[in-house]
Amino acid sequence: MADETDVASAGGVGGGAMLMDLAWERQQKKTFTAWVNSHLRKVGANIAEIDKDFNDGKLLLALLEVISGDKLARPEKGKMRVHKVSNVNKCLDFISSKGVRLANIGAEEIVDGNLKMTLGMIWTIILRFAIQDISVEEMTAKEGLLLWCQRKTAPYKNCNVQNFHMSFKDGLAFCGLIHRHRPDLIDYDSLRKDNPEHNLKTAFEVAEKSLDIPQMLDVEDMLNQVKPDERAVMTYVSAYYHAFSSSQQAENAAKRIGKVLDINKENERLMEEYESLASDLLQWIQQVIPWLDDRTQEKTLQAARDRLNEFRNYRTDQKPPKAEEKGRLESHFNTLQTKLRISSRPAYMPSEGRMIHDIAVAWKGLDGSEKLYEEFLMAEINRLERLEHLAAKFQHKAAIHESWTNGKDAALTADDIEGVNLAGVLALKKQHEAFESDLAAHEDRVEQLSQIAKELESLGYFDSPEVNTRMQAISDNWEGLRNMSDQRMKALTEAEALQMQLDELRLDFAKKAAPFNNWMDGAKEELQDVFSVHTVQEAQDLIDGHSAFKANIQVAQGEYDGLMAIANEIDTLGGGDKPNPYSNVTREDINAKWEEVWALCPIRDESLAQEKTKQEEHDFLRLQFAEKANVVGPWLEQQTEYLANLGLQNFSSLEEHLESLHGEETKAIEYAPQMEELEAANQQVHEAFVFDNPHTQYSMDTLRVTYQQLKTAISRNINAVENQILTRDSMGLTEEQLQELRQSFNHFDKDHSGELDRNEFKACLLSLGTNLGNGDDQETNLNEMMRKVDPNDTGRVSFDAYLDFMTRQATDEDSAEQVLQSFKILAGDKPYITEDQLRSDLPPEQAEYCRERMSPYTGEGAPEGSLDYQSFASALYGQSDL
Repeated sequence: MADETDVASAGGVGGGAMLMDLAWERQQKKTFTAWVNSHLRKVGANIAEIDKDFNDGKLLLALLEVISGDKLARPEKGKMRVHKVSNVNKCLDFISSKGVRLANIGAEEIVDGNLKMTLGMIWTIILRFAIQDISVEEMTAKEGLLLWCQRKTAPYKNCNVQNFHMSFKDGLAFCGLIHRHRPDLIDYDSLRKDNPEHNLKTAFEVAEKSLDIPQMLDVEDMLNQVKPDERAVMTYVSAYYHAFSSSQQAENAAKRIGKVLDINKENERLMEEYESLASDLLQWIQQVIPWLDDRTQEKTLQAARDRLNEFRNYRTDQKPPKAEEKGRLESHFNTLQTKLRISSRPAYMPSEGRMIHDIAVAWKGLDGSEKLYEEFLMAEINRLERLEHLAAKFQHKAAIHESWTNGKDAALTADDIEGVNLAGVLALKKQHEAFESDLAAHEDRVEQLSQIAKELESLGYFDSPEVNTRMQAISDNWEGLRNMSDQRMKALTEAEALQMQLDELRLDFAKKAAPFNNWMDGAKEELQDVFSVHTVQEAQDLIDGHSAFKANIQVAQGEYDGLMAIANEIDTLGGGDKPNPYSNVTREDINAKWEEVWALCPIRDESLAQEKTKQEEHDFLRLQFAEKANVVGPWLEQQTEYLANLGLQNFSSLEEHLESLHGEETKAIEYAPQMEELEAANQQVHEAFVFDNPHTQYSMDTLRVTYQQLKTAISRNINAVENQILTRDSMGLTEEQLQELRQSFNHFDKDHSGELDRNEFKACLLSLGTNLGNGDDQETNLNEMMRKVDPNDTGRVSFDAYLDFMTRQATDEDSAEQVLQSFKILAGDKPYITEDQLRSDLPPEQAEYCRERMSPYTGEGAPEGSLDYQSFASALYGQSDL
């Protein structure tokens, strides 16, 4: 539109001169009067006759102040004509100052009530202040308003706007404009083109009632005039434009507020979710720790093994899901912080005791408790194995000793000396000497039993009282036998004079039979001894010892043959059918035990061979596990090192970096079968109760933790790169800008720690051309920047904080000021907002969200129940507390 508007040309809109036909004049008068009153009512005024009520210029000055927003000169107080002309001239001068050329209109015509001139002047005011500001695609005001009408009514049937007279005659264009912006007010599909009276009446009533647009046109005038007045229609349509434009501004403000509230609600949901996950994980750790700290000793080996199996099931079944949960929790926390930074919200601080650091400390404590608990269980199993072996050995030796002592007290107290001849007495004496020799030989066994019982007690064997009771009975019995033996020897010595005749052969047999019989008892005991080995070499050592025993048995064969020769000689002399007075050991006893020793040898061979086979199978399981572990271990170390170096590579884009990380993630997932095979091999080893493996440096627990740590590290890196992509896209960075920032950061990250110290950060900023100032200003500016990137004052700057800081220097962001301005629009420029205004412009859920969190407005002049939107907008960005 031109800078100046000629009232004459304005009056000619529609192809006319200043002369108008009476119908148009009447319609313009009514329309312009309604338009004027729609503005004067804002200052509590109105006009009835447009050609008379402006005569003194006072209401005209008031009108111009309302529609322009400017403060005009005060009107003359006098009522004379000169005062009226002066007031009108002030109005015309003001209109001219706005770039409008008033041709052929003077103050006198307005004062004299010239209707045509007055209407021309009002039309000029309408053009300048109501229509001229309407601009669509650089068209003139009229063309712009017409184009706006065409675009808004284009979707509606029977609605073809080409001008401001005939196109609006049937009322459908008015109804279309209303329905396009407020479809809830008019049922457009029910309207008919052949019922223009209903259409016009509907549009005018709805506009006045629901849109606060006064009725500036008459239905009869629109219907009866062949061609409705273009100026009147344009004036009325411009009121539609301004009403809907104001509504659109409020709608945009509501959308902006809604977007900010949605972000805030999502952030609150993420915070609550983090709190819940962190609480659950910490609660689980707190429940597990007392179980791991339990140091109650078991009574049996099987019970200890059951506890070890329970612990290993916990390691394989319960802990891995919790480790994954911990990784997800860390990723969740990082994503939340990134979203908060992007949306200019303050960083999230979890509640006390639920920081990522707290969870890491708790997790480390859990690992430490696991290690100590496993060491305790292994020590318990070793202790109980030793105890069970000693207990079995004690019971075996005790049974042999008790079997030997059975009936000995009766023999020692037998009344068989008196009345026996000399030969008999000598025989009894020799027999008792043999018994004493045998008694002395059993003394070592009693000592061995005593030592075993003491060791069982010192190691805390659960059945130690029963063992001690049995040992005491054996000791008491042993003392009794010794006392009875001494008494019998005394009686035989006194009768020795009567016992001179001695059968040399029987004596010789008795002397040789007793130690040989004792040796056979020892051999049987050794062949039946319980053994416990853990390696192939230990089994082989037992086999070698048994082979040496079988070699020595040939020497015993000579002794056996000698005894049998003596027995045969006794038989030859005819004394074989009489008992040997010097010994209770008969040749039958020697034969039986000798055969038993020979029978036990192959049994011992078989049991030792089976034990060796068992240890060889254990060694096979060790080798089987070691072969797999020696492949898996280096692979995990290589992948871990590769992942650590991956972040230092220069990728062409973050997507390429992310794709590479997803590749590493796929490798780790696809490696799961190898881990499962290793777990299966490890399970076989543990089921066989094999606890050591000299063939590999790797344990299943170490490899399992390393594999889990690899997957967790990959997930963290993926999460970090995704957050960088999110930051890049939300901040509008190009890939080249992000690459430059990454290269600069990596260049000054000398120790590849992923963080910069203060000096490295300063050098990085200078390399990117950041102006830090000079002298003291440089340190002041650097301190301010460090407070932004290092709010916890650790002296270190992470890449995410550095990236966030650099992007904020170059991009725009939503802010508390923007949200505050949006609320101000909804509140109509007032410092407070009402609940009705919130519910009118915001969706119900968002309106309720604001109502619950806004504080009551405490200023003056506000209606009851008004709310303080200013402190609420500031709190959204951490500048105050909600």
